Amino acid sequence: MNGAPENSSPLRLFVAINVPDAVKTAISQAQTECRQALCGDSIRWSRPEQLHLTLKFLGNVDPSRTEPLRKALQIACQEFSVLQLRSCGLGVFPSLRSPRVLWAGVTDEKQQLSRVRQAVEACARLGVPYLTLYAFSVENWKRPHTEVKMLMGLLREYLRKEVGELNRQNISLGVIGRIQELPANVQRDLENTIRKTAANTGLRLTLALNYGARAELVDAVRELAEKMKHNGEVAIDEKTFSQFLYTRELPDPDLLIRTSGEMRLSNFLLWQVAYSEIWVTDTLWPDFTQGHLFRAIIDFQKRERRYGGLSLG
Repeated sequence: MNGAPENSSPLRLFVAINVPDAVKTAISQAQTECRQALCGDSIRWSRPEQLHLTLKFLGNVDPSRTEPLRKALQIACQEFSVLQLRSCGLGVFPSLRSPRVLWAGVTDEKQQLSRVRQAVEACARLGVPYLTLYAFSVENWKRPHTEVKMLMGLLREYLRKEVGELNRQNISLGVIGRIQELPANVQRDLENTIRKTAANTGLRLTLALNYGARAELVDAVRELAEKMKHNGEVAIDEKTFSQFLYTRELPDPDLLIRTSGEMRLSNFLLWQVAYSEIWVTDTLWPDFTQGHLFRAIIDFQKRERRYGGLSLG
């Protein structure tokens, strides 16, 4: 932008909420009040519930000059239940010298549950034998306490409300991750739902909770080392090592679906997805529908999987 120092950097903000006019006005007014700290900005409402806001700050910004915007966003998030606020958090924005992305999402809880339900039902109808959902990562504990508490509550609500439907559709529930570190009430609900669906023989739904692929690999090495300590030398190969992973009872994924347009694995199943096909969509998870899932599967069916070998053609 004209007049911007070379070290200025963009802060891109995406807010996905059911936005009342009052919140729109508050954010717009706050943006105007912060304009003196900006060398460029843009605001766009792509549809009634989505805001795309791009701010390009001057190289070293006094945090107090962005306070009106911070307060407006904080009020919006408090009133409509914060789901996610990354990078700069709810605190005042730090001095920005490199590009950062701040994604704030405030989404109706029923919509979140609906997306999970739709994905599970679609996979069950299509005869997909295994579905793993990345529900909560080991890094997610860094989020604000209120957000973590809300996510755990959302998980408990799903487990309590959906157990009957899981049984009706012959779906069994499993879980991977450091489950012992989850709140005791969450562990109880998980154990209860897993027990009640254990006899089902259809889709295996696995929730990755307090999960991180690096943590999984570390835990696997620790378990393997402990076994060697007590049993002596153990022959180590890929098959043996796989038996120490959280996913020892599951086959490797055929297809990995990545929402939000992100071109990274985000510490998810690093060992298991070595030869998985990856399908990326710009659609955010709250907007992900069965239609997106069907398109991903259709695209997967068109691909030729060579596992390092030659093409069959």
